[in-house]
Amino acid sequence: MQNIPSVDLRDFLSDDPARKQKFVNEIGKAYEEIGFVALKGHFLDDRLVDELYSEVRNFFNLPLEVKEKYEIPGIGGQRGYVSFGKEHAKGRSAGDLKEFWHFGQYLSEGSKYASEYPENVTVTELPKFNTVGKEAYQMLEKTGIYVLRALAIYIGLDEFYFDKFIKDGNSILRPIHYPPITDEPKDGAVRAAAHGDINLITLLMGAQGKGLQVQNHDGQWIDAIAEPDELVINVGDMLSRHTNNKLKSTIHQVVNPPRELWGTSRYSIPFFMHPISEMPLNCLENCIDADHPKLYDDITAGEFLYERLVDLGLIKK
Repeated sequence: MQNIPSVDLRDFLSDDPARKQKFVNEIGKAYEEIGFVALKGHFLDDRLVDELYSEVRNFFNLPLEVKEKYEIPGIGGQRGYVSFGKEHAKGRSAGDLKEFWHFGQYLSEGSKYASEYPENVTVTELPKFNTVGKEAYQMLEKTGIYVLRALAIYIGLDEFYFDKFIKDGNSILRPIHYPPITDEPKDGAVRAAAHGDINLITLLMGAQGKGLQVQNHDGQWIDAIAEPDELVINVGDMLSRHTNNKLKSTIHQVVNPPRELWGTSRYSIPFFMHPISEMPLNCLENCIDADHPKLYDDITAGEFLYERLVDLGLIKK
């Protein structure tokens, strides 16, 4: 496969069973073959997208000493600011050429997860940053719920199977700034080294230009470029593991631009959809057979997340 397939969520949301099944078949096939799709018909409108990018630029343009006061120690970078070069891909030591922010879950009053999740961090210098971030978080989460419902149908589960695991899930909205490159990167550092995502699915804003690349099953790197009205959505390692690799988590990277474009910034905003920590990621029975033996040991989402945050250098053992 040389291109990222495009699907339209409005097919799934329609009252026409044939259109709904068409979406299920298309997204399921894409996730079996390459693990990525470009999605139209999501719940982000143009106003919200424009406001979010404006606020994200405003934040990353703040002086470093202002941004650093929002870097919270001891929480593995799960909320607030993470400074340039702190995160690296699993198996690498060179830090990625990026800085980023984390918005986390907005829990209902009295939620039992209030003691488990760090609180969201408020940027006092930019009052709209937090309100726009919350709105975008909730619209991306809403989109992700329907994508997971379609995937549940595709793998032979009840349509609402994932709902109980993603309500109050530990999902993260991550605005990323890849700053201009001013010197030759050391140790082969790139904006985001080749990696698979940790979570169930990732919904990505900001794949409208070259930079994001996906590795197909032949080991070739394909440019993943979305239309202006599309999100790029990929399978994460949790979902791949849970489906015994029926739905594939695909390795991807963000490469450095040509030298003549080193002076430019890149912004992207992924939403990492995580379940609650006690969700079992045990391989589903209906994804195991004689031709597809069980590939992974049993583990919970919380245990798996902790292991990976250690791998990424965000938590020190």
